[in-house]
Amino acid sequence: MNGLIFKKSLLTSSAAVLATVTSVSAYAQEAPDQTNAASSDDLIIVTGTRITIPNYSSPSPVVAITADTLQESGDTNVTQYLTRLPALVGSGTRGRLAGASADAFIGSTGLNLLDLRNLGPERTLVLVNGRRHVAALPGTAAVDINTIPTDLIQRIDVVTGGESAIYGADGVTGVVNFIMKRDFEGLTARARYGLSEKGDADETDLSITAGKNFSEGRGNIAISYQYGKEGRLEACDRKYLCGSNYRGMYRNPADGDDDPNIYDYIPQRNISFFDSARGGAIDLDFDGMPDLNPNGSAFNNGLFVPPYYHQNGSGTPTADYLGNLIPATERHIANALLSYEFSPAARLFVEAKYAHVKSMATDQPTFDFYNYLSVDNPFMPDAVRAQVIPGLAAEAFEIDGLPDGVLMNRDNFDLGVRGESIKRETIRAVVGLDGEINSHLKYEVSYTYGQTKVANRMIGNQLNDRFFAAIDVVKDGAGNPVCRVALEGAAYQPFPSFNGSRQPTGPLTFSPNECVPLNIFGDGSPSQKAIDWIRVNTVDHAKLTQQVFNATLTGDLGQLFELPAGPVRFSLGGEYRKEKSVSRPDPLVSEGLTYTNVLVPESGKYDVWEAFGELYVPLIKDKPWAKELSVGGAIRFSDYSSIGKTTTWKVNGLWAVNDAISFRGTYSQAVRAPNIGELFSPAGQDFQRIDDPCAALNVNNGSSSRQANCLALLTSLGVANPGNYIDPNSATVAGFLGGNKDLREETAKTWTAGLVLQPVPRLRVALDWYNIKLTNAISTPPPQDLAELCVDQPTLDNQFCAAITREPGSGKIVEFMRIPRNVARWNTAGLDLTLDYSIPTDNMGMFSIRLVGGYLDKLETISMPGAEPENERGQPYRPKFVGNLDLTWEKGPFTVNYGLAWFSKTYRFDYNTMQANPDITEPKYKKYKERARHDIYASYTYDERFKLFGGIRNFTNQKPDVGSLAYPIDAVGRFFFLGVEAKLENLF
Repeated sequence: MNGLIFKKSLLTSSAAVLATVTSVSAYAQEAPDQTNAASSDDLIIVTGTRITIPNYSSPSPVVAITADTLQESGDTNVTQYLTRLPALVGSGTRGRLAGASADAFIGSTGLNLLDLRNLGPERTLVLVNGRRHVAALPGTAAVDINTIPTDLIQRIDVVTGGESAIYGADGVTGVVNFIMKRDFEGLTARARYGLSEKGDADETDLSITAGKNFSEGRGNIAISYQYGKEGRLEACDRKYLCGSNYRGMYRNPADGDDDPNIYDYIPQRNISFFDSARGGAIDLDFDGMPDLNPNGSAFNNGLFVPPYYHQNGSGTPTADYLGNLIPATERHIANALLSYEFSPAARLFVEAKYAHVKSMATDQPTFDFYNYLSVDNPFMPDAVRAQVIPGLAAEAFEIDGLPDGVLMNRDNFDLGVRGESIKRETIRAVVGLDGEINSHLKYEVSYTYGQTKVANRMIGNQLNDRFFAAIDVVKDGAGNPVCRVALEGAAYQPFPSFNGSRQPTGPLTFSPNECVPLNIFGDGSPSQKAIDWIRVNTVDHAKLTQQVFNATLTGDLGQLFELPAGPVRFSLGGEYRKEKSVSRPDPLVSEGLTYTNVLVPESGKYDVWEAFGELYVPLIKDKPWAKELSVGGAIRFSDYSSIGKTTTWKVNGLWAVNDAISFRGTYSQAVRAPNIGELFSPAGQDFQRIDDPCAALNVNNGSSSRQANCLALLTSLGVANPGNYIDPNSATVAGFLGGNKDLREETAKTWTAGLVLQPVPRLRVALDWYNIKLTNAISTPPPQDLAELCVDQPTLDNQFCAAITREPGSGKIVEFMRIPRNVARWNTAGLDLTLDYSIPTDNMGMFSIRLVGGYLDKLETISMPGAEPENERGQPYRPKFVGNLDLTWEKGPFTVNYGLAWFSKTYRFDYNTMQANPDITEPKYKKYKERARHDIYASYTYDERFKLFGGIRNFTNQKPDVGSLAYPIDAVGRFFFLGVEAKLENLF
């Protein structure tokens, strides 16, 4: 997040308005007079419990968002809206998981992943109508929110705290439950279109839903279709992010010796890579540093900007590598719903969904380092050939008779930019039966099947053997450029290369006479015929399946006995779940024949049998000091085929002193079982950027042991001048990433304590404190952490050094090995606030105020044993304060809403780095500015059937902060939208 650009391998209630389900009313379509409390006979099932609870009371903090709230926000992307909430501020949105983002990874383009409490999407359980949903990311349980039709959403319940005892694994940090509409009658249609003030990043949303009751209202059938499209946004669509206009935070050129009196990082423009260029940077003397441009002129080294850049030099501008900011996304979602009540004892219900989501984003070109080019190459300009140093190539490669030549580093923009075009097809079906056994007992049985197929088409991939053969050019007998392989045939041997990681070693993928010569001397020099011959679009396939059988029995013990405060209520049930994930990369990719990461086939599955129970015990009712006092609990026993048996439990309590004040709390032990990828993924290739902790600029930024350890380590490798070591790596490092079948479950102890105030009519305030301590957490430490932990221990004899391989002589990191382990710990705590106040007037309509806020008191991680705690509070996407404010005015057919999505300033650098470097940057740049997105929405309803609506999103046109592409806000800027909605009843 500090603005540095690296070349990477592409593909490298409480929280409720109420403490109760009446919290939903804070986001209701109308603002009812809430002075009339629900009667004691009202029963409802709240997310966070399976029991029908009287008085709408829930001991768990719940935030509920209705469909109207989503519409008034101006966001058609649900995840984008949910990042306004304190608990979900760190979720993976379209911009964070595509193109230029540092959070993007292979297969992430277009995904929208929810992340409760910043503990990871894998610890957030996403439900639809209280049931699980099939994942979209192979090897995980992560649900793509793109597949959930926004037009069918009735409300979204966000329940924080451990929910594993209620819903099972993955609910360590809580549950996001999408409650969908049902029992449609008539027809509803909506059309919405929006675009930025620049005329791009357009959004189209079309939907239609039709339903019909039959059999005197005992049955209902409905069908729905939704089409959505979001336009792609590239960095150069915004002038301030393009070319010489881009200003990033880079190392201060005047601070080469880390002078404590000089700021380490400053904003700078015109920064380029010091060792490579778009048309090629030529190294004559084989010292790893460019000497010439392709036309033979001297390579301008500019002003060196540590560790990998220069300013106003001949290298490739870092701004050229920014890529896409927002992917292009198109989705089609069709739903069918059916219910039929045979009798109060038996109602059949069916849900069926098909979602087709396609996303595309481009990122970076291929790039090459230290490719050898012989003087025999006819494309080599005479001005370069004349400066070749005789005999030096043979000496450098230690190969007698090797022709004279040069090394070239090149960023291959003229060969085309790489990207992903991903198609995800999801089907989900639910069939079940529910009903009343008697007035005290209800049942439900259901079967859920989900399947996601993923086809990831990698655009602009490159066949390595063809590229190396195509740049190895000589003259034929007629003096024409030809590939040397075409002349030598079976006797052909590729020239050596210091870029050996991609040098082909096996049989060729082509016949020698098919080779097309490729001219790489100069930007734009390659012919289209040569480009077409070396490039290939590969397709990786994956399939995820989920099956869930569930049976529950809910009711009360009133037919046996009843406490003075009411009957004891309970829920009992069992569940069987089977998960399977299979990934099949393109054969060219899995065989290592292309430029991208070597991906290996993956396959894994597990099943789990579970039994669960829940209890609600009313202790006191309608006393002077307690209008209601109740306790409850839940327990779940699970038996996994992968890890064996686990137990989770939860206890809670509610004390409503009177109508004005209530207290509630929960305490639980929650677990997460390792997912398929963490368990079964074979070791595959991974590319990561590592900023060497032993480099002179970093050696003083770690523990007290770092400097001595680095000196000893580099000396043992034969590094010259190890005390002033300069990391020779300027690109990503190749390594391996795999699974671990010895993983166990994670365990979290979580508690919440809440206060709900209703001091005057129509005003409700809820405050909830939460605390989550996660132990034995599954962690796959990034290679950056491994490299730092290696030298930050008391000695070099530790497990971290074994995971990092360095090259003798140069000392550079050349390989790493990453596997998940149960080694991490997390601890987070904070306060959630929700306020809802409505003010009716006689002549001016209804005024409403809604505020959802949060305070992050602690977010601390320990990635591995021996590592120092990392304070992540105040880091990007982990702000100390978050607030989401809505002010609404309603009068007759008119509605006007003002929304503010805000969070506080966050640090640009991690806490430990800032502590070790008080001079890290000028004080005004130490923090990213706060997010302050202002939105306006207005609508007019005619005849209760037709609504015209529109608005402005981010109407103050806030932009990303200096050195960032999409933080604290994306680069879309001011955005306008307009739409129409029609609701027709009794149409059929």
